[in-house]
Formats: sequence, structure tokens, C-alpha cells
Amino acid sequence: MFQFVLDVLIRTADLALVAVGLSAVYALVKFPNVSHVQYAALGAFLTLAGQRLGLPFALAMALSCVVTGAVAVLLNTLVFRRLLRSGPAIAMIGSLAVSMVMVALMLGVAGSRPLRYDFEIVSPLVIAGARVSHAQAYSIGAALLVLGGFAWLLYRTPMGRRMRALATNRALAEATGIDAHQVTNLISLISGALAAIGGTMLAMTSDVHVNLGTDLLLPVFAAAIIGGLGNPLGAAAGALLIAVAETAVTNLNFGWLVGQPLAFLPVTYIGAASFLFLLVALLFKPYGLFDREVRRV
Repeated sequence: MFQFVLDVLIRTADLALVAVGLSAVYALVKFPNVSHVQYAALGAFLTLAGQRLGLPFALAMALSCVVTGAVAVLLNTLVFRRLLRSGPAIAMIGSLAVSMVMVALMLGVAGSRPLRYDFEIVSPLVIAGARVSHAQAYSIGAALLVLGGFAWLLYRTPMGRRMRALATNRALAEATGIDAHQVTNLISLISGALAAIGGTMLAMTSDVHVNLGTDLLLPVFAAAIIGGLGNPLGAAAGALLIAVAETAVTNLNFGWLVGQPLAFLPVTYIGAASFLFLLVALLFKPYGLFDREVRRV
């Protein structure tokens, strides 16, 4: 049972940071940025590049966050802001095009072969009979720490109040003197950095590969939608629910249904489980489970 809990926490850490950043940006720009998941892949590759240049892993990841955040701000300023003049649908289609361009660039530079960070091989940790690797433990700890810091920023700082005011009523917030472009750029920077951390943590427990961002697209959007698009902390809760669904579908023994002692669903059913959960949730809560929270200023 404890192994199941650990597996859920590991998968939640994989999804939460990227989903929180996606939802935070959506609260301000009001369109689903499909290319956001590619920031996670970009962050993972940049961290790998820094490590191979001889930088300590923590410093390589920090620089990756800065560069990825800067890319997010540049794309928001030069591309998405202009596309939004034609409406959110056009901006979303444009973000899909940006996503494809980013994948092509990463493929051209890094190639299609999966890569790994250079870590010393050590025995996994054993906690109450459950096994967890050091990388997975670091991933869970990093996710909790970063999400706690983001929650403090969102609800305990003037910038967080400005962000929530813009998300609630942009016209009124601008009338009070809030610089919408400045706040949007700052949140874009933070969301890009969150995605870079999330991508790096995910790559620590698997591989650095060009499809890392694409593989995150469906579960991250499902988590953000379940949590209520525009509610960053709701997205973290949505990531937890998606993680429970994905972990359960590959851990439940369905042998009693087929007359076998052991029978498990293949891992390819993970996506189906996530979206079955999403469908059921949206049938009862069309705007997500926590759609009201972002309106509180």
C-alpha cells in the first residue's frame, strides 16, 4: 500500500509543476498554451547540456530555469501577444505551431536518441518495505518545496495579489494602475522555470528525450482542466487525481475477472484511465473541481 502511495507521489511530482505553470499563465492570457509542455523538455535538455559542460547539477538546473523562463517571456511577447489580437483560438493554434517548431529544433540539436544525466549508481531507499530511488525522492521533495514557494508568492505577496486581480477582472485591475504586461511576463518567466524544474525532475527518473514534452501534453492538460483552468493550485490537486488514476490502472489486479491469479492492464492504458477520470469529473463539474478559487482576491 505504501508503495502505491509513493508511486502516486512520484507521478504527481512529474505532472504538478508543469500543470501549475500552465494554469497560472492561462489565468492571465486566457488561452491554452499547447507549447507550454515543451518548456519542460527544453529545461531537461538545457540541464543536461549544463551538466555535460561540467557544471554541478543544481547550478545546471538553475541556469536551465532562467533560460527556459526567458524563452517563455520572449514567446509570450513576440508571438502569443500578437496572436491574441485575433482571438484565443488563433493563439492556441499558433501555440501548437510553436510546439512543433520547438520539437523540431530539439530534435535537430540533440537527436532522437534518449539521453541520461550522469549520476552515480546507488541503491534505492527502502521505506516501510517500499522502494524509491534517490532521484524519485528528490523529485517529490523538489515538487513540494517549489509548490509551497509558489503558493506563498500567489497568496502572500503583492505580486500574487496583482496576478489574482488580473485573473479576476483585467479591466478593473488595469484601471487601478496594475501593469498587465509586466505581471504577465513575470508569471510567464515563473511558469517557464516551473516547467524546466518539472521536466528535469521527470528526466531524472527516466530519460531526456525529444518526446518528453509531448508525452506530458495530455496528462498535464487533464490535470489543469480538472483543477479548473486558471487556478494554479487547483492544477496541483488535479495532478494528484490524475496520478492516482494512472497508478491505480497499472497496479490493480484484475485476475478475478479472467480467472487468473494475476492479471494487470498494460501501461498503454494509462492515458485512457486519465481521460476517463477527466470525463467523469467534467460531467459533474464542467469548469473543473476548483474553478471558483481563482476568483478570490
